[in-house]
Amino acid sequence: MTSWPDTLHLLADVHLADDTSPAAQQLAGYLAGPARGAAAIYILGDLFDVWVGDDVSFDTHRATLDALAGLAAARVPLYFQRGNRDFAVGARFFTHTGARPIADPVVHRLAGQPVLLAHGDVFCSDDVAHQRFRARYTSAVWRSRMLRVPAGLRRVLARRARQRSAAAKMRKDAAIMDVQTETVARWARETETFRIIHGHTHRPGDHTHGRVKRHVLADWRPDRAEILTVSRRGIRRRLLDARGRFADGDHHATDTEQSSQD
Repeated sequence: MTSWPDTLHLLADVHLADDTSPAAQQLAGYLAGPARGAAAIYILGDLFDVWVGDDVSFDTHRATLDALAGLAAARVPLYFQRGNRDFAVGARFFTHTGARPIADPVVHRLAGQPVLLAHGDVFCSDDVAHQRFRARYTSAVWRSRMLRVPAGLRRVLARRARQRSAAAKMRKDAAIMDVQTETVARWARETETFRIIHGHTHRPGDHTHGRVKRHVLADWRPDRAEILTVSRRGIRRRLLDARGRFADGDHHATDTEQSSQD
């Protein structure tokens, strides 16, 4: 009897600069290895550090895009949510990779349970400046206008935007850039969900807000790359080694170990 995979994999905030980076090589190993055993893969935003349009960024990441396309050939469903760094991902990307675009936020049924999936910046409601930017980049009309800007100018604008963002982070209180718990609770209530998975904040962890469980995906760093796995047996954090394989030994199961109480 054929045994079908029942474990879903989720990741975010890989922030790939190009295909030559160590993170890109690690991701390629993961996509050719552990990912093939997943029931589905969810990428919840900021896979790329910047994507200024399919016409410009496609060739910079061609090897990664080919690796993503390999999942479709292996019949592993891939879901892709845009983030604030790669909001300009377009039709060519989805056609080439076979990825399915999903809204942000969106409710999907994972392991028999409705789960609210988001890049995560929607919950950072105290960061007013970022919310103004989010209102623009989530608008299809605004994205269409931006993509009509000449490619060279788009590169310049993207570089300046990253510089401004880095400078702004130095000035902002760290708490402002984290989620606002009342906003999290409101989204959970309005979507009738008791579990939320997101990235963006670069503060991986597992939190409890009353009856709501919230899992923050890890951003990838030189010393840590992580996949969150979801199945009927529980939710686990799995570290990757430098080759993109799951590291030896079990990482913690978030539903059975201590989580932070907000």
